[in-house]
Amino acid sequence: MKGKHALITGVTGQDGAYLAKFLLNKGYSVHGVIARRGTDTLWRLRELSVLNDIEIIDADLIDLSSLIRALERTSAEEIYNLAAQSFVATSWDQPILTAEVTAVGALRMLEAIRIVNPSARFYQASTSEMFGKVQRPVQDEQTPFYPRSPYAVSKLFAHWSTVNYRESFKLHASSGILFNHESPFRGIEFVTRKVTDAVARIHCGQQKELRLGNIDAQRDWGFAGDYVEAMWSMLQQPEPDDYVVATGTTTSVREMCRIAFAYVGLNSEDYVIVDPRFYRPAEVDFLTGNPAKAKARLGWTPKTSLESLIHLMVEADLARVNQVH
Repeated sequence: MKGKHALITGVTGQDGAYLAKFLLNKGYSVHGVIARRGTDTLWRLRELSVLNDIEIIDADLIDLSSLIRALERTSAEEIYNLAAQSFVATSWDQPILTAEVTAVGALRMLEAIRIVNPSARFYQASTSEMFGKVQRPVQDEQTPFYPRSPYAVSKLFAHWSTVNYRESFKLHASSGILFNHESPFRGIEFVTRKVTDAVARIHCGQQKELRLGNIDAQRDWGFAGDYVEAMWSMLQQPEPDDYVVATGTTTSVREMCRIAFAYVGLNSEDYVIVDPRFYRPAEVDFLTGNPAKAKARLGWTPKTSLESLIHLMVEADLARVNQVH
């Protein structure tokens, strides 16, 4: 194991930061791709105390030549493609950018691997959003896809490109169809973090209400720190494949709010306001994953309950709010 090189796109995101820490603990040399588009994108790596232990590489999923150079420079045996325009709501406002980065970006990385090192192992971050308007009550690897946003459509293109390169060029290319996974490092625009941040601010007297869209939407929520272990396990298998990674338990946004507010002794119904402005043009109402294949083949099971996860996130946001004020 020692001496393996891994390349992570999206290393500054929630999953990328947790994965970097996980791989470093296993003795990997970790190289992280950063597209220079944001302000301070390194804060998660800093908070997890891994920033100084990884090599940062300037490259971008919309630039094939930069991906080729990154692969040549790192001699990476494992490539984890976690980068994306990943906020569903933004994908309706920026559908073409979403397609360029999330869809064609994955294809560019697959092509770069085929050119530079076809023996490298590739992980594609697929998503439960591809199931969209669900065709079965519980979704597994055989459930038909029905994407309901430009983001989900783009992820589906990337997913099928991964399957195609696996079958066409015999790449060890696997996709993790990850259901919603959260942590204290979740972006503030995502509903779980929007809720826990609001709970902290309301508790500290800095905010009076929380406006949300469809609070009856139901999701299968897990802890991102658990899910990165499944990503790694896929690339350790003799043969590549696709896996659903989920808890198998579904909770509504309404119930998630109740858990978060109750942790600080508040009643969510006193503060949550349903605002039609936050409804999506096409809603995904219900997602529940069946992780049986991941359990059987990877030996993977989620370790963190939703209640423990939400409490962890509220604690982190309380600390942040108190630090700033």
